[in-house]
Amino acid sequence: MVEFSRFYINFIKELLNDIGNFFKAIFKAIADFFYNDIKGYVESFIKSIPNFKMVDWLIAILVLLINLVFIIFLTIRFFQLLRRYFRFTKREVEKDELLEEISLLNQKTLELIDEKNKILAMKVSNLGLTPHQYDEDEYEEEEEGVKKPEINSRFTKLIEVDQEYENVVTSVTMKPEDMINLEGLVERFINYSASQLKLFYNKQIISAFIAGMATSKIIILEGISGTGKTSLPYAMGKFFNHDASIISVQPAWRDRTELLGYLNEFTKKFNESDFLKSLYEATFREDLSFIILDEMNLARIEYYFAEFLSILEMPNPKEWKIEIVSTDVEGDPVNISSGKLVVPQNLWFIGTANRDDSTFTITDKVYDRATPIVINTKADFIDAPMTDSIVMSFEYLDNLFKAAEKDYPLSPKTADNLAKLDLYITAKFNVTFGNRIMKQIKQFIPVYVACGRTEVEGLDYIVANKIIRKFESLNLSFLHDEMDELIVLMDKLFGKNAFITSISALEDLKKIQ
Repeated sequence: MVEFSRFYINFIKELLNDIGNFFKAIFKAIADFFYNDIKGYVESFIKSIPNFKMVDWLIAILVLLINLVFIIFLTIRFFQLLRRYFRFTKREVEKDELLEEISLLNQKTLELIDEKNKILAMKVSNLGLTPHQYDEDEYEEEEEGVKKPEINSRFTKLIEVDQEYENVVTSVTMKPEDMINLEGLVERFINYSASQLKLFYNKQIISAFIAGMATSKIIILEGISGTGKTSLPYAMGKFFNHDASIISVQPAWRDRTELLGYLNEFTKKFNESDFLKSLYEATFREDLSFIILDEMNLARIEYYFAEFLSILEMPNPKEWKIEIVSTDVEGDPVNISSGKLVVPQNLWFIGTANRDDSTFTITDKVYDRATPIVINTKADFIDAPMTDSIVMSFEYLDNLFKAAEKDYPLSPKTADNLAKLDLYITAKFNVTFGNRIMKQIKQFIPVYVACGRTEVEGLDYIVANKIIRKFESLNLSFLHDEMDELIVLMDKLFGKNAFITSISALEDLKKIQ
């Protein structure tokens, strides 16, 4: 034990001595460089001055200026990177502080709800009722002298939907003039929105929207404010004679209960949200339904919308089930089975998103499952003839999508060029198309072509919004040459400036320092 103790003490002394020598050597090297070495360089230069001729002086001044400019450039670049790092760190800290504040507000909200339940309990005891007999809404209406018909269910709004559709024929009978193809559908919508709603859209955006409907049940409309992101799905609802539901996303949304509602354990009533009511109503219909999640990235989408992101990936639509309650009880809505509600195929979720400091970044998990559409400019005025709306069943539209996939499949040449593009992007940027995006391309392109556009234009749109967008997370300062090579490759594979949207996106990324 004595020998080991002596060895260990000597070992610690030697280790500390080596560490001291290490830092001593570093400080000595720095001191030698800034004092002895630089002093030696200056002395050497002074000794050589007497031998300089006019040409030597010109060259010396030129070289000194070049070196000075280089040093200044490195210094400025260093401070830019340092400032960007501190700005990024500050922004992340502010986001964390904001999340903490939101968490505290949620906690306060829960405390207020508990306090409200206690007050309700006191009211119930004063009335001589049990909690199961008490209905807060009914009590307030009785005080005002107005009383709704009694609904013996924990789902008040959904039962009202049941009653509304109880004796209603929901099957869609289409008129012959409404049985049009996809290109005609695009043209008719543009004319309808221009003539009836005074909203103007170009064919590329509407073709992308229709093709996006064939690709995913989630469509994200991005762009600067005032370009018609919310009005587009609103106009779609008017056009298809079924108004879209607009749900305003709130910054405090943290989980699914904000979207769907929750069961109040005290009153045994389900607090139903407008989103849940719109979702439930779509299960009764056979036409097209839209739910707009306005400003969807004011809260983290993968928090409150996580369940939908997962179930909509399932290949069998019959498995698209959202759990509303744990079990059934007597009096529950007719379309809720075993506490679950099936998300109908005739429903699309349309999210609008802005990119600014007040919003959260939309993650790849969300983007990969959705169809992003960028609207940064307002379309020009269209002098369209007066055009009527249309009644169309989901089955008819789905058959148009399937026919387009059969009639306009991705050509072998385009598929081969796409594979070459994928190999280059994977090798140089470590970003790959993946099976999900490849499947979406094979669904998007045929419908886009059937809408009257070209195959290459549709592929360009997908690559720009699905692949090039992922470059934003890379260290772009060191990838300018690779991006230039990618632009050359795109021109070579698909034709000069054929990939104009992707090339424009790459040029914008090159400007980011």
